[in-house]
Amino acid sequence: MKQKPTSLTKIALKKFKQNKIALISFWYIVFCGFIAVFAYVFAPDNSPNAKIQHIEIHTKKPFFKTKLYKEHRKKEANNSFLKTLFFGDKNYAIETVINKAIRKKDTLKLFLYAQDTTLSKQKNILISKQNTEYKIVNKTFYLGTDKYGRDYLSRMLIGTRISFFIGFIAVFISLLIGISIGAIAGYFGGKIDIFVMWLINVTWSIPTLLMVIAITLALGKGFWQVFIAVGMTMWVEVARVVRGEIMSVKQQQYVEAARALGFSNFRIISKHILPNIMASVIVISAANFAAAILIESGLSFLGIGAQPPTPSWGAMIKDHYNYIILGKAYLAIIPGLAIMSLVMAFMLVGNGLRDALDVKN
Repeated sequence: MKQKPTSLTKIALKKFKQNKIALISFWYIVFCGFIAVFAYVFAPDNSPNAKIQHIEIHTKKPFFKTKLYKEHRKKEANNSFLKTLFFGDKNYAIETVINKAIRKKDTLKLFLYAQDTTLSKQKNILISKQNTEYKIVNKTFYLGTDKYGRDYLSRMLIGTRISFFIGFIAVFISLLIGISIGAIAGYFGGKIDIFVMWLINVTWSIPTLLMVIAITLALGKGFWQVFIAVGMTMWVEVARVVRGEIMSVKQQQYVEAARALGFSNFRIISKHILPNIMASVIVISAANFAAAILIESGLSFLGIGAQPPTPSWGAMIKDHYNYIILGKAYLAIIPGLAIMSLVMAFMLVGNGLRDALDVKN
């Protein structure tokens, strides 16, 4: 006979695994995290920020196929594998969209792309011994191209990083501030608690998006500034939860025993109280992940989030929402669905954790 798990962690893990929707959502988040880390490995355009533009083939539909003339430049920088993995390949090739190419001896005749092939312009390239590194390749743009002719799939993959990592960094900052302030207020009480609650109420009364905009404008527009701004506005919920949980458990017998043994307040809070209230913190952290993604997308849509040419799902919606009435709604719908699916996954995981960590069930 199989023995039932006695550890609370094992019981919670077993209950979470039984929740199929939450489990699928968890693996979807893991998959998105894997894509975020290795985005430049999977992206067809692995130049920094997938910035190669082909204006002549802008806003093409998914699975658009064409020919490319690739000319490799002289290497300007020695990219290590890690630099390429995190920042893209700086030694990317120069690409030209063509209809066809004909080689005659030392001359390569390119017929530049045109929808009407009879209007295709010609370009002759001398192939010398110093300039022999070129390729004629067939390329498929699986999600089409954006309004600048950039590969949309590559932009979506690299944009995963912004939406995914802002959750980690913002939640980390909110936990660091919220747990510290909430623990001090809940444990010591008195005037400290009154001051902290006043600070929480004032912060809570300011609309989150408005506060993020103010902090972003104060710190400047940019990648890391958005992460810090979002994190600094999400600590309030964590602080309230931690304060309430500590106030309810600080009179428990194990806390009194720790005090009787002469343990310091810091040790009692960190070693005895916080480990017993982390279930609530974990659940609210999952919800904060989703909130951080939505806030970042809203900021990018307003133009004060991640700045071009950095790909961001919110900025991609902003760039293409006008195309909804031009018969190319997918340019705005694709990043919108990506945001919706990732936010929903975090919310479902949060609900699953809440049910699994509920000792009453």
